Amino acid sequence: MGLLKPKRSQTRYPPARAQKAVVRAPAWAQAVTPMGEPSNSGSKLRVAVVGVGALGRAHARIYAELAASGLVEFTGVYDVAPQTAAEVARAHRVRAFGSLQEAAEASDALSVVTPTSTHFEVARTLLLQRKHLLVEKPMTDNATQAAALVKLAQQQGCVLQVGHVERFNPVFQYLQTVATEPRFIETHRLSPFTARSTDIGVVLDLMIHDLDVVLAFVRAPVTHIDAVGIPVLSHTEDIANARLRFANGCVANLTVSRVSADRLRKIRVFSGPTHPAYISLDYRAQTGFIYRLARDGEEQGSMLGKLFRGRDAVVISQFGDKRIVREPVPIRREEPLKLELEHFVECVQARRTPLVSGESAKQALDLALEITRQIQALK
Repeated sequence: MGLLKPKRSQTRYPPARAQKAVVRAPAWAQAVTPMGEPSNSGSKLRVAVVGVGALGRAHARIYAELAASGLVEFTGVYDVAPQTAAEVARAHRVRAFGSLQEAAEASDALSVVTPTSTHFEVARTLLLQRKHLLVEKPMTDNATQAAALVKLAQQQGCVLQVGHVERFNPVFQYLQTVATEPRFIETHRLSPFTARSTDIGVVLDLMIHDLDVVLAFVRAPVTHIDAVGIPVLSHTEDIANARLRFANGCVANLTVSRVSADRLRKIRVFSGPTHPAYISLDYRAQTGFIYRLARDGEEQGSMLGKLFRGRDAVVISQFGDKRIVREPVPIRREEPLKLELEHFVECVQARRTPLVSGESAKQALDLALEITRQIQALK
């Protein structure tokens, strides 16, 4: 990727692979593709976690749940802080490995949940031993290293999945089914300062989630970028905004902060013109509303406040014979991280390419790095 002038980028980033989606059934049921022979169905997949900070502990908890249900064998955890590893291991009655090599020898697949700056060396070490990996986002903080991991995983015949968890959020699954012609997207991802992930800026820390979603959702190249950000408590940007324009005319406005008082993860989408709709969704609460035109034959209602019988839909506006209806979205609440890890296990067992493959994640990383470059150029 060549250097671009600040504030104006003409680089075209290829869209993430188009994914079909349904509301209740997992999108990856249709998205994955075979990558080799299935693993031996006669033995359980052995899994482990490398790095058990806050997020790594969540991986460990879920693997323990999957082991309890008989889906995997959870062999243990490794962390550079032995006391931390021992604490998590005791909680789940698994081993606390004394080294990365011990974890590798005892496992077929591993979650890499270490600081971003260590991802490349840890993942490379494990891939060279033909271990299947789920590497937390961002895959690396360097495009060259990301490309090297993707190539190495292909050469070794290994599953390489990256932890863009919002792709497994039922909110995103629903959004793909109703906003089929996105024209404008606005996202807000805000959180208090935690002193975690300060080895990278907020674009690579938080915005990359929304970049991955938008690339998978819009399915068109990015043709223009405007970005701005400022450091507040760390040496990198802690607040940032990026405005993206796509080749198909869609515009996305993304705002992130890791120095906010409250936590917020929301997305709003204008879709049309074939089926005009405005969708407002909350990733955290897994709730939201869709504003749409009333369908032909849909029960008549008053201008404001009248409920359709047996539903929570409300007519909020009317002009002539057209009515705008607001209704809550039918989202089944599930834990995205658990869905993500279940998908990883399934892909390793069946030797299938994951929904968020290394190649897919690199597209979001390339875009995040260009946004970061623009921000740094403005200092």
